Amino acid sequence: MALSGVENLARLPELRRKLIWTFLLLAAYRIGVHVPVPGVDSGALADFFASVQNTLFGLFDMFSGGGLRNLSVFALGIMPYISASIIIQLLQVVSPELKRMAKEEGAAGRRKITQYTRYATVLITVIQGFGIAVGLENMHSPAGAPVVLEAGWAFRMITIATLTAGTVLIMWLGEQITEKGIGNGISLIIFSGIVAGIPGGIVKSGQLIKAGDMSVFTAILVLAVMAVVLGCIVFMERGQRRIPIHYAKRQVGRKMFGGQSTHLPLRINTAGVIPPIFASSLLLFPATIASFSANETLQRVAAWFAPHTVMYNILFISLIVFFCFFYTAIIFDPKDIAENLKKGGGFIPGIRPGDKTRQYIDRVLTRMTVWGAIYISAICVLPMILIAQFNVPFYFGGTSVLILVGVAMDFMSQVESHLISRQYEGLMNKTRIKGRQ
Repeated sequence: MALSGVENLARLPELRRKLIWTFLLLAAYRIGVHVPVPGVDSGALADFFASVQNTLFGLFDMFSGGGLRNLSVFALGIMPYISASIIIQLLQVVSPELKRMAKEEGAAGRRKITQYTRYATVLITVIQGFGIAVGLENMHSPAGAPVVLEAGWAFRMITIATLTAGTVLIMWLGEQITEKGIGNGISLIIFSGIVAGIPGGIVKSGQLIKAGDMSVFTAILVLAVMAVVLGCIVFMERGQRRIPIHYAKRQVGRKMFGGQSTHLPLRINTAGVIPPIFASSLLLFPATIASFSANETLQRVAAWFAPHTVMYNILFISLIVFFCFFYTAIIFDPKDIAENLKKGGGFIPGIRPGDKTRQYIDRVLTRMTVWGAIYISAICVLPMILIAQFNVPFYFGGTSVLILVGVAMDFMSQVESHLISRQYEGLMNKTRIKGRQ
C-alpha cells in the first residue's frame, strides 16, 4: 500500500525528526524577530513604519519577516547572505581560481566558497548595520518623536554588533535546516517571514472594509488577482519541455545494455525563485542606505526606487532577466549534459552526439529561459503595480507569491521523495525476506 497522509509520519521516525527539527529552527527564527535592538523607541519606530508600509521599507520588511519593523536582532534578515551569494557567484564568472575551485575541487571547493560567502555576509552586514544606525539617529515618527533614545557611537556600535550577530545566527539556522531538516533553509526562512505577515494583513484589510476605506468590490478584485497569480505560478512552475533521449544497444560480454528511451526535462523556470530574490536584494541595498539619510538628493534617489515607480520596475525587470540567464547558466551546463549523454551511449533523435547535441540543448534552453524570464517579470511586476493602486495594508506582490508557491512545492516534493524512498526500501526488505523463506 502506498504511503500517504500525515498518519504515515508515525511509521517514518527519520522524516518525523527532520520535520520537527525544521519547525523548531523556524520557530527560533520567529522568536528572534521579536527581540529588539537596545536603545530604540519602539512606539516611534512603529509609527514611522505605519506611514511607509507600502514603500521600499515595506518590501524590505517583508523579506526580514517583520524584523525591520520591530528593529529586532534579525532586522536585516537573510538579505546580506543573499547579496554575498550574488557577489561570490558573479566573481566565479570573472575569477578563474574561484571557477576552478567550484568545478574541480568538488565538495572541498564548495566548502571554501561557502566560507568566503560567510565572510562577505559579515562584511555586508557591518556596512548595512552602520548605515541603519546612522539613519535611525536621523529618523522621527510622524509626530516628531526621535526613534533613537540616545544617539552616538555607543548606540552605533551596539547596533552593528547586534545586527551582525543576528544575521550570522539566521545564516547558521538556514544551514542547519538544509543539513538536518527538509528543504532549503534560506528559502524556508524567507517563506516563514512572508507567511507570518499574512494574518495581520487580512485583519487590517477587514478593518479597512469595516471603516469604509476599502470597498468590498476592491477587496474581491484583489482576491481575484491573487487567485489568478497563484494559478499561473502553479501552472508555469510545473511546465517543462521534455527532450527525448534514446540509448543505443551495446553488448558487453554476453550481456546486452541500452536500448531504452527516456527524456531530458527542461523547466520553463529553471532558475526558480532566485532571480526575483537576487534582483530585489540588489535594488534594496543602495536604496535602503539612501532612505536612511537626511540628504535631500539621496532622498530623491530613494524615491525613484519605490516599488511602484517606473524606474524601479524597469531595473527590476532587467535584473530578473539577467539573473534568469545567469543562474540558469550556472546550474545547467549543456556541454556537460552532451558529454555525459555521449559517454553513456545516449543521443537525441535526429541530432548528432557531441557538439551538435550541446548546441541543440543550449538553443532549446535559451528559448525556455526567455519565456521563463517573461513569466517571472510579469508575475513580479504586474500585481505590484495593480495592488499599489488599491492601498492593500500589507506588501503583496508576485515576488512574495512566487516564493511562497515555489518553496512550498519544493518542500512537499522533498517530503514526498522521503516517503517514496522509504516505501521502496520497505518493499525491497519484504522481497528479501520472502526470498530467504
